[in-house]
Amino acid sequence: MTYGQRLEVGAAYVPLPPHIRYKFLGLRTGVQFDNSTRNRPSSFCARYLFGIWGSADSRSAYLTALAEKWKHAQNAGLSYITDGDPNVSSSLPISLEEEPRRANASFVILARNGELKEVIESLKQIEDRFNRKYHYPYVFLNEQPFTNEFKRWTQEVISSKAHYGVIPPDHWYQPGHIDEARAAMMRQTLVDDDVIYGGSVSYRNMCRFNSGFFYRHPLMQQFRYYWRVEPGVKFFCDIETDPFLYMQDHNKTYGFTISLYEYERTIPSLWVVTKEFMRRHPEYLPEDNALSFISDDQGETYNLCHFWSNFEIADMDLWRSEAYTKYFEFLDSVGGFYYERWGDAPVHSIGAALFSRKDQIHFFREIGYRHDPFQHCPQGDHHRNGKCWCEEKDNFDYDGYSCTYRYDRLFT
Repeated sequence: MTYGQRLEVGAAYVPLPPHIRYKFLGLRTGVQFDNSTRNRPSSFCARYLFGIWGSADSRSAYLTALAEKWKHAQNAGLSYITDGDPNVSSSLPISLEEEPRRANASFVILARNGELKEVIESLKQIEDRFNRKYHYPYVFLNEQPFTNEFKRWTQEVISSKAHYGVIPPDHWYQPGHIDEARAAMMRQTLVDDDVIYGGSVSYRNMCRFNSGFFYRHPLMQQFRYYWRVEPGVKFFCDIETDPFLYMQDHNKTYGFTISLYEYERTIPSLWVVTKEFMRRHPEYLPEDNALSFISDDQGETYNLCHFWSNFEIADMDLWRSEAYTKYFEFLDSVGGFYYERWGDAPVHSIGAALFSRKDQIHFFREIGYRHDPFQHCPQGDHHRNGKCWCEEKDNFDYDGYSCTYRYDRLFT
């Protein structure tokens, strides 16, 4: 017998058969015990809670029978039932409700100990707006061990389990095949050109890790879907529908809220390398993919559009697929993460567009989100239903630097 759900009595939980969840709302009279008979419980609540009778199968049969009894009681207009035991003098008002269905999913947060304040701000918002009802776990990743202070504060804010992981060095640091003299020269060129993060090696480490390694971390292996959350972001609206289940039930591979153009100076050769990969591996490109989102001439050039990956909800089977694995390995082999400044946003966006069907990429219009300096504010019914606190007019969706209209054109 598989037990996938819980009996809730106060703060105590025990497993229940997967098709039923019993929530005991209270006792008409107290639960009594007979100390002379090994604390024999005098109610079915305590009898099950303490687990001192019968096999797993007999407990399941007993609880299933109680479920049927409760249904008959409800039909008769009663608010309580007894278990039929002549030694029981109390009766229990209970309700039956289905355990919320959840996907195999987690939040993932890449953060340093020094970003604790910003992490707490993001956690508080995602908990208040969504996760206090669903209790999806969190995976925190860092190239250094998290401090006890970081763990204590984050665990106080969240309503679910937290996992804290250290990134393996070969997933984070500049790989050995990179010519450091050449990389240093190219970094200085970008610094001279005032390119943001142009001289930063740690930023490049982060982009490479997010592009090709976070989903390989041992803590992520147990999950299929993830929601990336950054320190210091804002969520404007109540999220009543589970985005993970939406992804799962509708066979979506990638979800976004903001799309925009990449800074071309950071990726001068990315599309050249991508085209060569497509030439070598046309078998990886499905029919009706989203190539037209990232190219206006059937793949001859890259139009620089990408999904802003600081927010993404995605199926890690996409990144773990043979197509994307070989694509990332091909990119990594030429060194563009370090000789240029390839970001994970264009890499993920190109991967999603090429290796998914266009109908598998989803715009979460109802999720209000801000990562400075851009934000998506839901419009119309989405704004009202979500009780959003952003102003509808303060919305990046169709600004001149946004690519959302290109996404819309995929379906017209």
